[in-house]
Amino acid sequence: MSRQAERNVRRPAPPAKSAAQPRRPRVPWRERLAAWRDQHLYSFFSSLGRLAARPWANALTVLVLGFALALPLMFFLLFDNARDLAGGLREAREITAFLKPSVDARGADRLAGELRARGDVAAVLIRTPEQGLAEFRQLSGFGEALDVLRSNPLPSVLVVTPGEKTDLDAPPLLAELKADARVDLVQYDAAWRRKLSDILHFGERIVAVIAALLALATLLVIGNTVRMDIQARTAEISVMQLIGASDGFVRRPFLYAGFWYGLLGGLCALAIVIAVELALAGPAQRVIESYGGRFALHGVGVLVALAVIGASALLGWLGAFVATARHLAAGQPQT
Repeated sequence: MSRQAERNVRRPAPPAKSAAQPRRPRVPWRERLAAWRDQHLYSFFSSLGRLAARPWANALTVLVLGFALALPLMFFLLFDNARDLAGGLREAREITAFLKPSVDARGADRLAGELRARGDVAAVLIRTPEQGLAEFRQLSGFGEALDVLRSNPLPSVLVVTPGEKTDLDAPPLLAELKADARVDLVQYDAAWRRKLSDILHFGERIVAVIAALLALATLLVIGNTVRMDIQARTAEISVMQLIGASDGFVRRPFLYAGFWYGLLGGLCALAIVIAVELALAGPAQRVIESYGGRFALHGVGVLVALAVIGASALLGWLGAFVATARHLAAGQPQT
């Protein structure tokens, strides 16, 4: 018998294929959903437990995140209060005409009547020298010094409101008032409004840039913290992968850890900002009231607080995702 025949005799025949292979039982969607929920709940609370197991080290990380997130929030509140304080000036449309000292009350009434007859003028308000002196006495606090004056040095003032259809950039009325021989000085409030709008727009851009930079710093801090946690649990992750754990299962606890870092950092930032607000609100309000202002400072609202907490938690999740994606891209952590 040849060698080829011996091989054919010794080689066992392949098993005959059955006509119908048994199908894998299909798991109902309710059970799959329950398993998915249990896995997320386990990762959610186990990640919080790991953070609580190292309270001092994680507290320092949370404090760093809190200060990093508190700075843009304080800049935003400062800018928002300044914008509300300047809201009246931004809406100003009046032209203030200071008349010459030689123009008496009759001359001021005559000029006011001429302006009211124009079609591009909505209203004209006359402020007499007596009204101006009384207002200056009330706002300046130099009442006793003003009593020494023998005469009123203030001129009559006309506050002219242009019509709704008037071009606010360069109204013709402005040039005519400047050319009038009875007018000494003309102040156009819309010009101040444009300057103030430009300053506030610049401040808004600065706040956005600072917030973006500190948000990036927060993301990097959380990503580095999660990366160190992954390196400390290299052996555990290797065992989990050997018994068939997927990358999603391995990644999930670290994502929730980043979520907790961001959430606690946002709460810490709110606590810092509220403490600063309570420390400065009283003195700042007294300064505003000393200048005759009726503006009330406002702090962190409910919507702003929720937005800060949500944004910080999202930054934590993103930082953890970036860190785990690098270490688990090849199917095992890299050290």
